[in-house]
Amino acid sequence: MSTERTEHIASRRARHHPLAPPDWLLSGLKPSSAPIPWAAVVRAAIALAVPLAVGFALDEPEYGALVSMGALSGVISDTADAYRMRILNIAVPQFFGAVGIALGTLVFGHGWVAVGALTFVALVSGMISSIGTVASASGLLLLLNAVVGAGLPMPRPWWIAPLLLSAGGLFVLVLTLLGWPLRGRQPERAAVAATYRALADALEAAGGPGAAFDERRRQVTQSLNQAYDLVLGRRTRVHGRSPSLVRMLAQLNVVIPLVEAVPAAHQRRRPVPPEIPAAVRELATAVEEGRTGTPALDLPEPHTPAERAVDAALRHAAAIVYLAEPDVHNVDDRLGRPAALRLRARRAVRGMVLSGASWRYGLRLALCIGLAQSFVSLIEVERSYWVALTVTFVLKPDFGSVFSRAVLRALGTAGGLVIAAAVLSEVPRGWWDVPVMMVLAALIPAFSAKGYAFQTAAITPVILLLSDLLNHQGFDLIRPRLVDSLIGCAITLVFGYLLWPESWHTRIGDRLARAVDDAAGYVERAFAPVADDAELRAVRQARLQARRRIYRDLSGVRSEFQRALTEPPPTGTRATAWWPLVVAVERIVDATTAARVRVNHGALPPAAGEVEWIARQLRELAENVRSTTTPFHVDVPLDPDEAGVLAPVRQEVVAARAITRQDP
Repeated sequence: MSTERTEHIASRRARHHPLAPPDWLLSGLKPSSAPIPWAAVVRAAIALAVPLAVGFALDEPEYGALVSMGALSGVISDTADAYRMRILNIAVPQFFGAVGIALGTLVFGHGWVAVGALTFVALVSGMISSIGTVASASGLLLLLNAVVGAGLPMPRPWWIAPLLLSAGGLFVLVLTLLGWPLRGRQPERAAVAATYRALADALEAAGGPGAAFDERRRQVTQSLNQAYDLVLGRRTRVHGRSPSLVRMLAQLNVVIPLVEAVPAAHQRRRPVPPEIPAAVRELATAVEEGRTGTPALDLPEPHTPAERAVDAALRHAAAIVYLAEPDVHNVDDRLGRPAALRLRARRAVRGMVLSGASWRYGLRLALCIGLAQSFVSLIEVERSYWVALTVTFVLKPDFGSVFSRAVLRALGTAGGLVIAAAVLSEVPRGWWDVPVMMVLAALIPAFSAKGYAFQTAAITPVILLLSDLLNHQGFDLIRPRLVDSLIGCAITLVFGYLLWPESWHTRIGDRLARAVDDAAGYVERAFAPVADDAELRAVRQARLQARRRIYRDLSGVRSEFQRALTEPPPTGTRATAWWPLVVAVERIVDATTAARVRVNHGALPPAAGEVEWIARQLRELAENVRSTTTPFHVDVPLDPDEAGVLAPVRQEVVAARAITRQDP
């Protein structure tokens, strides 16, 4: 969910008409403004239609359908930008999917043995999903394919189905990698250039309305996070020094002083001269095109500390961007080089086993899958695997709110069944399935970009068409699939949502309190006294890492708020009430960064007592967040007579403290 949509929900709750549809439903059904990924559209159409055509040509349509199922998994998993990450995102989940279909095939028709096996697979799937994005997709395919294998008759012997599904995923991977020779480094370079463009947008918004600037600044943070993730992710897989990688990392590092100077420019309350954003956009183009040489900058003369900070940072950035070969021994990643893959995998597994949240989600998923399989074992439900499939798709908290996904899943399935009904009733089985599949497959990436309900509506007819090629039920599939989906959604809502209430503090409050504590430490670190240049460099590095860590943590808190805002009271109501504090903490960090930049460029440093007062207020604020469930809002007037470099920070802290003040 976008930030604009989140803030729209938060602002509407207070004035919501009792007869109007709930905001979370309207938000979920409103198409996203994200552009359609046309390359993915073409790739999906080819990846799912070609196996069907080959299957019909060889008079083995069932084999073609299984290869297309594997391709469907690959299409859904292909969500990364960098090609090396796309290999992981497609190949690793395909391996787990092959394991899942093999396990499902082995327990097919074994009654309660299948129930126990799928329940155990669900526990493992849920636990590994907590590790990260690739692990989450792997856990999803492990369970999905196990459910399909246990619910549909597969070709014998048991190893044929895993082989065919893996072939489909491999076909998607091959189609994906066709562009690597031409665009191998483009995703990383484009991400670095996007950071510069987002920074130019923030500079244009500086000095204007606070809400517009805050949004642009958050976009800078998101772009910087993505660029670092891509570049550092590639760095972990490169042995030795790669000149192109070193250059991209240097171009990314050098943007940080400019990012730090933006809040100081905003506090001037005057627009930034247009030459500055234009120069930053020119740097973005230079990064994208790989330009070298001498930069030609035409910048206005700086006068204030904030202006000098922007000018110095921009000139230094231009020099590094156009530098053909940065010093490979003088380039760091500002966040620390990631550990080796084996070490990170070991840490991830240990963290998963020791994590209460991981066990909690695994048990929730295992309970719901066990109940779904038990239900269809005790009660005659035609082609009952769809019940467990629905539970698996809906009960993914890392994909969004379980509550809203259950409702949107039911609505999306209903819409998809309308399309499937037309196809299964009007299109004769055979070669006509190939062009139909080409059209339906193309809708998956196009609709996925618009929202979960739209994605469900696109995937449903594809799965039904492939299922029909395996079990030959035709139009008779439609009604049972709708009933199965409603049963699966009901099981998820009751046994995966309502019976597992999480306290506000466990879910959001403690994370938000930790972010406020980190902000207090950041203020202290920003103005800590230093003895010499070596200590100054170490302190500055620690400050950069602390600021980036706070923004990443706040990004996670924002994501959790976005899920909470789509849920019914009391969770949604509390999320609305606490939302201003998330914004306030971001503004405190911005104001602190701006104050540090002004001191670096000539402003008087603050007194130690003033820094201590701000840090103490923030730590008290964190304790209030931990002990309070309902904030009491107070409009606090800002003192116009306050002076000093930390005056904006004090004002932001006072405003934030008002959010958690108890109602007398």
